[in-house]
Amino acid sequence: MENRGYEQAIGGRYISRLAQQYAAATNYHAVAYPSLPNYLALTSGSTWGISDDGFHRLPEADLGAQLTAAGISWRAYMEGMTGGCQNSPYPYALKHNPFAYYGPGCPSEVVPFTHFDGDMTGNVPRFVWVTPDLCHDGHDCSTSTADAWLAQTVPKILATSAWKDDGLLLITWDEGYNNTNHVLTLVVRNHPVWHSSGHLYNHYSLLATIEDHLGLPRLGLAARATPMSDLAAGWPVMLP
Repeated sequence: MENRGYEQAIGGRYISRLAQQYAAATNYHAVAYPSLPNYLALTSGSTWGISDDGFHRLPEADLGAQLTAAGISWRAYMEGMTGGCQNSPYPYALKHNPFAYYGPGCPSEVVPFTHFDGDMTGNVPRFVWVTPDLCHDGHDCSTSTADAWLAQTVPKILATSAWKDDGLLLITWDEGYNNTNHVLTLVVRNHPVWHSSGHLYNHYSLLATIEDHLGLPRLGLAARATPMSDLAAGWPVMLP
């Protein structure tokens, strides 16, 4: 999700209900401005020194490459992507598709969001990434619009056997609106032990959590990050 501080995001009706029923990281922070470096941090453990939203060709040293090399099934669903990673029109945003930046181009696991419903009712990949379009993520539209999109999309994930069988859904915002960069991250799993955590976490913590539970070596600054163990302990499957 996009461009909301913690207080703004938690104001969404459905978002607030998820936080109360499941769990929220209340002291979670993005690591940069603008969007792109945060997406890179979430998927490679580094911003690569990038401080803009332009296109940069980066080494193939990311979570997607790790998953493929380890033989772990995964898919990244990009809402609004109709003409490929590089040339799809608005409301798709290349800067919100980090997998397009690593190596020679988007791997085959990066698909349009139109595949999502069918996959959720079938054989769900072990790891799932979802990027909403520029309206539904809250970038260009209201918090209530983004909240409504989550209210429509999240139940489809929670209805899968993958989530019901000790799966985990992580929902995070890329960046806040001031120098604290304080954002909301929700941890949605069955029977949470804790409903909130005040531990200091960031995007590297989230990546560390994913890699630890999938048995992957931690990339970049995730190697030194604190994983979100109090909220995600015991989790064997990831559905972000």
